[in-house]
Amino acid sequence: MEASQVSDCELLSIIQRSSDMEESSDLYDVYDAISPAPWADNHQHMEDLDNVECLRRKIKYYFMNPCEKYHARGRKPWKLFLQIIKIAIITIQLVSFGLSNQMVVTFKEENLMTFKHLFLKGYVDGGMDTYAVYRQADVYGHIDYIIRQYGHLHNITVGNHAYEKNGTFYTPLSVCQEFYRNGTIFPGSETFEIDAQVDTDCREIYPMYQPTLRDSLSDFEIHFKRMISVKITFVLKAINLQTVRHRELPDCYDFNVTITFNNKAHSGRIKIDLENDVDINECRDWKVTGAAARNINLTVLFDCLIIITCLTSFSLCTRSVIKGIQLLFEYKHYCKNHLSKDVPWSDKSEFVNGWYILIIVSDTLTIIGSILKIEIQTKVLTSYDVCSIFLGTGTMFVWIGVIRYMGYFRKYNILILTLRAAFPNVIRFICCAGIIYLSYCFCGWIVLGPYHEKFRTLNTVSECLFSLINGDDMFPTFKNMKQKSSLVWTFSRVYLYTFVSLFIYMILSLFITIITDTYDTIKQQQQSGTPTSELQKFLSVCKDLPNSGVYRLEENSCFLDQCINRFRKHQERLTSEA
Repeated sequence: MEASQVSDCELLSIIQRSSDMEESSDLYDVYDAISPAPWADNHQHMEDLDNVECLRRKIKYYFMNPCEKYHARGRKPWKLFLQIIKIAIITIQLVSFGLSNQMVVTFKEENLMTFKHLFLKGYVDGGMDTYAVYRQADVYGHIDYIIRQYGHLHNITVGNHAYEKNGTFYTPLSVCQEFYRNGTIFPGSETFEIDAQVDTDCREIYPMYQPTLRDSLSDFEIHFKRMISVKITFVLKAINLQTVRHRELPDCYDFNVTITFNNKAHSGRIKIDLENDVDINECRDWKVTGAAARNINLTVLFDCLIIITCLTSFSLCTRSVIKGIQLLFEYKHYCKNHLSKDVPWSDKSEFVNGWYILIIVSDTLTIIGSILKIEIQTKVLTSYDVCSIFLGTGTMFVWIGVIRYMGYFRKYNILILTLRAAFPNVIRFICCAGIIYLSYCFCGWIVLGPYHEKFRTLNTVSECLFSLINGDDMFPTFKNMKQKSSLVWTFSRVYLYTFVSLFIYMILSLFITIITDTYDTIKQQQQSGTPTSELQKFLSVCKDLPNSGVYRLEENSCFLDQCINRFRKHQERLTSEA
């Protein structure tokens, strides 16, 4: 009986223990389902650290100079080599185009001076500002003189000028008079009646056969009271032979000459002006002996080489800009998820390299200028001015881009950092100073314009005031003020003295102070070596040198995977040693 009771008790205890074990196992299962294992948290934390450290190295590598990138990954600085080559060949192209353009400009200017002496009666060099007529007989006399000179051009000119031909006939000289349609003007009684519609009366003259105004246009009459202008136009042809000495084929020029008798003011003074528009064409037939002409195909091939070089540079710099923008988005994602704050604009601007933008702009301008240069050499276009603007601006930006590589040296870098740091403050300062400058321009133009030739137009007012800021032409500006009105003369003294005092002694001094304060701040930051921005603080954690080997990539692997694998191997080595 007792044995059976003992066995029953033992059986009950065994059942109780088994039930307790099942409950405890259920509790463990619930705990495992609710709380992950500690090693899983550590693994996730290590991956986050890996990602942050990898991002830090990627950003630091992006901001390295070409030499540091070479030590970091062993990659050749192709962009640096390409920029050096590009500077050399673009400079050669610019010098070659400049010498050729100089001959063109010289030929055009000297022909313009020749036409003024040939067709303007009594012309003296430098006298176009005062060249005018005041009597009716003088107007007819000057027109007749132009027609006579044009008719006997082949006998009087010392140049290789000739008339333009349209088939077998010479193109005529055109005399066009612009005048108000109807009008009766009586200044004595202070009455007038005018029709504002403008009529144009054009006559064509063949001076080769009728070399005088009376012979060609016996009924030609100028309506002086209603006359607005008289324009005489004709076309002359010439060949620029001076290019033969430079082993270049001469070009054929069409000079569209326009002589204008301007009576728009109706003041009794008719101003005479001569303008010259030039069309450059390839000569139809030519033969040069005694000198070998330069092969134009080589020049065109050289321009094509420059275009290819600039396209390559454009692609590499654009790729770098895109890469910087991608890193910016990754850094913004890190700051938002890990630090719960936005990236300031100063740090965002660090990822957009302004030097790359400058190189991209210079490459674009150089490509357009080179295409225009090829078209000019093949006589498709004659727009030397447009081509000069593109090539000149592109070359200027290329040489300015050299400063980027000077910034890799510590002593030169402070200048670049000062300019970049002071630029926002300088722009704000110029905006404020510009408002004051414009106020003085408008005031001087409206008040002093009738009494001073330097204040007649807004353009001349701005040029005069800018010269005063730099201390140029100061005494003549005071002296040339007419004293017809004592009130305006007194106002001019107050106006000029306040402007000079305000801009020279105050505004320019403040401008210099902004630059010097920025320079001192940058210098102190370089001496202390402490990071000032959030981005610099983020990168200062990474102490890996470029030649440490941690930046190198294996083939067919991304940079992030390499960083994570390298960090995991390091952790496993530490664990095994422990």
